[in-house]
Amino acid sequence: MAMIQANQSSVSEFLLLGLSRHPQQQKQILFVLFLSMYLATILGNLLIILAISIDSRLHTPMYFFLSNLSFVDLCFSSTIVPKMLNNIFSGETIYITECLMQMYFFIMFGDMDNFLLAVMAYDRFVAICHPLHYTAKITHQLCALLLTGSCGIAIINALLHTLLMAQLSFCADNRIPHFFCDVAALLRLSCSDTHLNKMMILTEGGLIMMIPLVCILVSYICITSAVLRVPSTKGKWKAFSTCGSHLAAVSLFYGTIIAVYFSPSSSHSAENDIAAAVMYTVVTPMLNPFIYSLRNRDIKGALTKMISMNCFYVQQ
Repeated sequence: MAMIQANQSSVSEFLLLGLSRHPQQQKQILFVLFLSMYLATILGNLLIILAISIDSRLHTPMYFFLSNLSFVDLCFSSTIVPKMLNNIFSGETIYITECLMQMYFFIMFGDMDNFLLAVMAYDRFVAICHPLHYTAKITHQLCALLLTGSCGIAIINALLHTLLMAQLSFCADNRIPHFFCDVAALLRLSCSDTHLNKMMILTEGGLIMMIPLVCILVSYICITSAVLRVPSTKGKWKAFSTCGSHLAAVSLFYGTIIAVYFSPSSSHSAENDIAAAVMYTVVTPMLNPFIYSLRNRDIKGALTKMISMNCFYVQQ
């Protein structure tokens, strides 16, 4: 028994295999591709944050939540991508403590993304369905409360799953067939009883994921009903256009998350999980700034103004 426990607790490092099993030439292509996507993520989200902070016309609840979403997307991607880029060539191991820290921030920022998308849907619901009461309902105090509450729940949820994972023992196999310390991949390597971890993912984790999604769906059912009652076609198009960017971001985020974590385990494969994970850890944070800026006249105006001001100062 003592020997078994010693073997189980001997694993102190994990080897991330995710994108490192390709020929050298493909590694170079992958490195350049993901580095470009990561730099685009940083630049795009920083531009959104700067544009909203500089332009006083964008100091509204809608853009307050959008700037926070951009910040969370930036942090979410930064939790995963730098280590992934390093591992494409080096294939270095990652210590268990470092792995758990990565998992913690991955869950926390993922939950924040989840909650902010729901809060933004509620903001659009009030703006379209109750426009006369918008300023009375969506106050600065409510915005701060919603953001603080979302952050608090995300921190507690991430801590819960990280502590549960820290209680597990891991056997001799320390190879993670992924490009980051994914919860599901770690559970497959454990030689402890993972029943409690899986139950918490499906129950508490499922609720944290599904309740915001249900709120988004209910908000858009109400929005659709209100918009269809608008007599003019131009009015309907204007109302729907303000929600199009948000709906695109919601579809990208929830589609891949549900496909990975809440689909039957029999349908899972390492390749499909990695492809879906790339979508929500790399692609979605990169696309969100473009989705919101290209379809939003105010954001485009603020970005143009900011770039023009910078060019003016450079010329002087």
